[in-house]
Amino acid sequence: MKCPCNPSKQYNDCCKVAHLNIKNVTSPEALMRSRYSAFVMANIDYLQKSHHSTTRPSKIEKKEILSWTKSVEWVRLDILQTTESSVEFKAYFYENGALNVIHENSLFVKESNHWVYKDAL
Repeated sequence: MKCPCNPSKQYNDCCKVAHLNIKNVTSPEALMRSRYSAFVMANIDYLQKSHHSTTRPSKIEKKEILSWTKSVEWVRLDILQTTESSVEFKAYFYENGALNVIHENSLFVKESNHWVYKDAL
């Protein structure tokens, strides 16, 4: 199967490595890509694990995220810019027949010796 974050790569050689062990993630961009793939695959446990403990969604929010991510059709991820601790991206998806985009500059930090998503800048 092709990887949702980058169709030129196989999932087994790309985001699956992160999904199996978050400590394999070596950069903010790799974490962003693995989180996008987790949204596409409705892998909510990974999304929680890859979220900073101080900003992690609650159990109620987790259920809402799962419901929402299953209700949309993910199209593609574009990485616009990266720094040592941030990634600006656009994630495209269809919701109720309309094309939408999430455009965000995300902050990533290390927690428990691995990269996690902290917040939007």
